[in-house]
Amino acid sequence: MGYSRKTDKKYWLEKDQQYIIIANHASELDILMSLAIVPNCFVFIGKKELAKVPLFGYFYKRTNLLVDRNSIASKREVMIKAQKKLENGIGLCIFPEGGIPDPSYKMAPFKMGAFKLAVETGVPILPITFPDNKKHFPEIFEGGYPGRLRATIHDPIETKDLTEADLPELKKKCFDLINDELTRFGIE
Repeated sequence: MGYSRKTDKKYWLEKDQQYIIIANHASELDILMSLAIVPNCFVFIGKKELAKVPLFGYFYKRTNLLVDRNSIASKREVMIKAQKKLENGIGLCIFPEGGIPDPSYKMAPFKMGAFKLAVETGVPILPITFPDNKKHFPEIFEGGYPGRLRATIHDPIETKDLTEADLPELKKKCFDLINDELTRFGIE
């Protein structure tokens, strides 16, 4: 597609460590970039609607945890499945914004799911910032252009000693970390 990647690793990933990977969700490229820069075993929690995309949907629904974002029961069910994946040593990638936000937003507010799972299971959170994906591939039918896609892998955030009372602060810490990195790259 004419893209190259440059990864700023503030942290070198441990090969056998599982993580709950979170990142800003700016483009469809975020999924591909996550797979390209994180060699550890993980699955995505993603929206059910993508299973309808021809060919892609066939593989998507067999390799990821799908959630109907309009159903509380589906959200509960996917959280149970996610916990089982974590118990079996498989990491997760969750975009805590819950979807690609409106283009006028730098980032949408984070939802609580990823942080709740991390605290309940004691799995560290691995924050990643994607500053270029939105401008290089904003929407499928809205153009974009080839070039370098940068990513910053931040230090993991330990969750073993945290409780439910720590969730709002953990969510804010992760949001601020990614937001500050976007600002450092000149994204407003």
